[in-house]
Amino acid sequence: MASEDSTFDIIITGAGLSGINAAYLLQSELPNHSFTVLESRDHIGGTWAFWKYPGIRSDSAMALFGFPWYPWTKDINMADAHLIKKYMEDAAASQGIDKKIRFNRRVTSESWSSEEQRWTLHVDVTSGDGTVLEKKIFKTPWLVNATGYYSYEKPRSTVIPGIERFQGQVVHPQFWNEEVQYDNKRIVIIGSGATAITLLPALAKTAKHVAMLQRSPSYVYSLPARDELQPFLERFMPIQWAGKINWCIRMVAETLFVQLLLNFPNWGRKLVVDEMRRQLPKGFDVDKHFNPRYKPFDQRVCLCPQGDFFKALCGPNASVVTDHIETVTENGILLKSGETLEADMIITATGLYMVLLNKIDVFVDDVRINDTIGQRYMWNGVMLEGIPNTGVITGYVAATWTPGASTRTRQFIKVIKHAEKTGATTATPYIDEAERARLPKKPCIPNSSTYITEVRDRLPLVANVGPWRNGKNWLEDTIRLWFGWVTTGMRFTSWNRAKSD
Repeated sequence: MASEDSTFDIIITGAGLSGINAAYLLQSELPNHSFTVLESRDHIGGTWAFWKYPGIRSDSAMALFGFPWYPWTKDINMADAHLIKKYMEDAAASQGIDKKIRFNRRVTSESWSSEEQRWTLHVDVTSGDGTVLEKKIFKTPWLVNATGYYSYEKPRSTVIPGIERFQGQVVHPQFWNEEVQYDNKRIVIIGSGATAITLLPALAKTAKHVAMLQRSPSYVYSLPARDELQPFLERFMPIQWAGKINWCIRMVAETLFVQLLLNFPNWGRKLVVDEMRRQLPKGFDVDKHFNPRYKPFDQRVCLCPQGDFFKALCGPNASVVTDHIETVTENGILLKSGETLEADMIITATGLYMVLLNKIDVFVDDVRINDTIGQRYMWNGVMLEGIPNTGVITGYVAATWTPGASTRTRQFIKVIKHAEKTGATTATPYIDEAERARLPKKPCIPNSSTYITEVRDRLPLVANVGPWRNGKNWLEDTIRLWFGWVTTGMRFTSWNRAKSD
């Protein structure tokens, strides 16, 4: 195998949406820095190249979900996965980022050395089928982890009584492949999150019947299937200008919508429930099936294009059942109410297995820190207390992902710039013991979805004071980025001082 450079000023792990965006921001704001992107698979795409279940699409408007620096120009508002993957490939190629990506490079460990003042990455070079061909070492002073917050290999574990007795096919959406056949079958989807909301209308096109079985209701809101604003603006100005204006208008609209529902939850509940009622068949029991116990955005509000989810429920072969499972039988599911759902296929859309730094062992001066992430505070949504020179890039959960990922990447770049301006070689979020004792301990993702609440011990803490927060409002985060002090809660040290300490 040909030799390759292994030392860079910055290394990004992951060539998904966040990784490609981080690469663009780094090369734009730090043009004299060398960097590479290490991607474990053989293609760009992240989530959008991984999931294969029918109907897989964005659950946000593409004008915001896409990159501000490479406008989404199609009039499709919520795009299918293959279109998003192609868009990401085109965006990366337009800026030469594709030449910076090293595919089939699976990072197995990241180790910080205060002696060396840099990270050492142990990397498996693999073939297309995952066979390890070679082991390599990469080194860098600055590290950007953009691998997301869920495991590709492991779904959320959930106990479904009697599932082993079922004589039909059991499929988890995370492992869907082209061999799964669902035409003319009776299907039960267990779950009521974004995946289930996407699957139901797609499966109902050819399945005999599709039932979505939920323990409790979700909020579902319709977005227009087409983006009429972008093509309208393009009639009067260049595509780039039109894209930026469209992005700004939608960002303001989304921020207002989310904040209104968060701050006026009773009004928000009525707005969304009334809109769902309007799209459902007359006489549908909305209070039972679509009136959640929680407030809007306590869990994510599911979105669907042009009400496709509700249109499917208006048809003869789709339904929603709100109940609990007594047991799975050989031919279906017996519910607590005594009702039986007959099925040829059960789809377990029960959530993700959430974990930061997926399958990467992380060490700071030979001390493994993976098991202590849940005890560390998050600094401005991007760095973790006690872990030097590394950013962990995630997006918003309640709102569109990408604007959050962008502000957090920019915050990390701000740290790098300040370190280099002052001659520091290390930047580490730091809390003294007295302050730490006073800080409240709150979850970095306050969402009440089960798959999130059950893993809070694996996710960082926030205090929602000072820099110890994980923002969820683009406007507030941008103000904090522009006017916040990068030195607050951050310890900058130089190599000589580190040696003397």
